[in-house]
Amino acid sequence: MKPEILLIEPMMPEVEQALDAAYVVHRYNEMLVLTDIAPRIRGIVTGGGTGVPSRIMSALPNLEIISINGIGTDAVDLVQASRRGISVTTTQNVLTDDVADLAMAFILAATRDLLPGDSFVRNGQWGTGFLPLAHKVTGKKLGILGMGKVGQAISRRAHGFDMPVSYFSRTNLELPDIPFIPSLNALAKQSDILVVAASGGPQSRHLVNRDVMEALGPDGLLVNISRGSVVDEQTMVSLLQDGKLGKAALDVFENEPSVPAALYGMSNVVLQPHRASATVETRRQMGQLVTANLAAHFCGAPLLTPVI
Repeated sequence: MKPEILLIEPMMPEVEQALDAAYVVHRYNEMLVLTDIAPRIRGIVTGGGTGVPSRIMSALPNLEIISINGIGTDAVDLVQASRRGISVTTTQNVLTDDVADLAMAFILAATRDLLPGDSFVRNGQWGTGFLPLAHKVTGKKLGILGMGKVGQAISRRAHGFDMPVSYFSRTNLELPDIPFIPSLNALAKQSDILVVAASGGPQSRHLVNRDVMEALGPDGLLVNISRGSVVDEQTMVSLLQDGKLGKAALDVFENEPSVPAALYGMSNVVLQPHRASATVETRRQMGQLVTANLAAHFCGAPLLTPVI
């Protein structure tokens, strides 16, 4: 008998085909009646942003493993998982490059006004209208909030643009040539660009608050490729409207997929639908790691990338 699993977030067709071949897959939607199948579900596949709602985890008495297609665990109740002996895995070390690449793309797009320039050409204004000068990227002072694998990958890319890099995190990692700044406000104040690369969760909620954004200032750029909850979104919108924060480039939001409507009309904002890791190559690798962790669990082998 194939183990039965619950697929909460869709994956690439080839990955879902592999899951269908190895398991009895129940695809979650609002019409799915969990009570009929709950005792048979032994595994869950989900995304980092979607996670596993507590009511679903609580409804599955024989759940053994949650395989996350992503690196975030803030949307999974790790306390309940640990208490019940449920293994949790992520696709760590796979999507680092893509997330760091998008951070740099955001910096270039926002600083060089690529979206206004694109609209300028598409709307037939070239030759008849005027496009204000953009700003230089090379040499800009970059602050990074969170210096894990993604933060360090962003730092390496930034050095290619001769950008002085400093960072704030929970601990001083004593990285060579990258100063640790013990105050996030101080980091924002000395930076031209602040990239949010910190993990989500209660401990980091609204860590980027009014004081931090005002310290970044009317010429500053805020980039978030982490979790929407790390930034006080309502305050950010207000500061952007008032000119107290210069620009923002955002891949994540507090209440996804809901985005503050005020952001839609702002030319000083770059928006993406939480797709930092959304490349064919990386999503394929992530999917392979998700299925490999499931296979390891169900055959009694060590998990490849366990969280708990």
